[in-house]
Amino acid sequence: MLSAGLILFLAALQGVTELFPVSSLGHAVVVPPLIGLNFRETSPAFVPVLAVLHLGTASALLFLYRRDWARIILGFFRAAAKGRISDPDERLAVMLIVGTIPAGIIGFLLQDPLKSLFGDPRAASAFLIVNGAILFAAEMFRRRDERRRAVGSAPVLAHEEDDPAYARIEGLSLRTTVIVGIFQAGALLPGISRSGITMAAGLVAGLRHEEAARFSFLLATPIIAAAGLLELPSLGSDAPTLGVAIGAAVLAGVVAYASARFLLRYLRLGRLDPFAYYCAALGAAGLVFIH
Repeated sequence: MLSAGLILFLAALQGVTELFPVSSLGHAVVVPPLIGLNFRETSPAFVPVLAVLHLGTASALLFLYRRDWARIILGFFRAAAKGRISDPDERLAVMLIVGTIPAGIIGFLLQDPLKSLFGDPRAASAFLIVNGAILFAAEMFRRRDERRRAVGSAPVLAHEEDDPAYARIEGLSLRTTVIVGIFQAGALLPGISRSGITMAAGLVAGLRHEEAARFSFLLATPIIAAAGLLELPSLGSDAPTLGVAIGAAVLAGVVAYASARFLLRYLRLGRLDPFAYYCAALGAAGLVFIH
C-alpha cells in the first residue's frame, strides 16, 4: 500500500500538472524516483490511486466550467429530442462526444500494454521530451499562421464579441474535432500531456491559446472522470483509507482548479514555449539520472 504522505504528494503533483501541458502521469512516474522517493510505480495500487486523484481533477473542471456544462448538457438533450443541431450549445455537446470517442476506444483496447509503461520512468522521460517537441512545433506553426494572417484580414465569427472563446470553439468542424480527439489519445502514454497535445491540436486548427485551453479542458473532463470511475474497483486491498482518499482527491481538485485559473490567465498573452522547454529538461534529467 502507498503511504498517506506519498498519496498526498502525488495529489499535489497531480493537481499542478494535470491541466498544465506537462503530463501529470509523466510527472507521477518520473519525479518520485528522480527525487529519491522509495516506491514502485509497478505497485498494483499505483494506477488506481492516480484514478482517485483524477476524480478530484474532474470535479475541479466541472466546477470551473459549470455554466458551460449546464448549457452543454441541456444542448445535448435538445439535440437528441429534435434529432438535429440548431444552436452552438447543441453543436458543442455533439463535438465533445465525438472528440471523446477516439481516446475511449484506444484506451479500452490497449489498456494492458499502456499500463505496462507506467512502471518505466525512462520511457516516461523520453515521452516528456516528445511532448516538449509537440508543444514547440505547435507554437512554430501558430506563429507562422499569425504572420500569414497579419498580411491579410482574419474573418470575425458569429457571437465573437459576446463570448470569443466559446464562439470560436463551436465553429470547429466535426472532422477537426475527431482529429483533436485522436490526438488526445496520445495522453495515454506517460509523458504525453492530455491538455498539451489537445492544445497543440487546437492551435494548429486555428484556435487562439486561451480558446485552445478551454476546448482542451472541456474535452478532457469526460475522459478524466471516466478513467477515475473505471479504476476505482481495482483498488482492492491496497486501497487507501477513506479519509486519505477523500483528502487526496480534494487536494488534487483544489490545486487543479487554481492551476487551471492561472493557466487560462497566462495564455491570454503567453505561449506554450516555456512548458516545451520544461518538459524537454525534465525528460532529459530522467534519462540521465534514473537507472
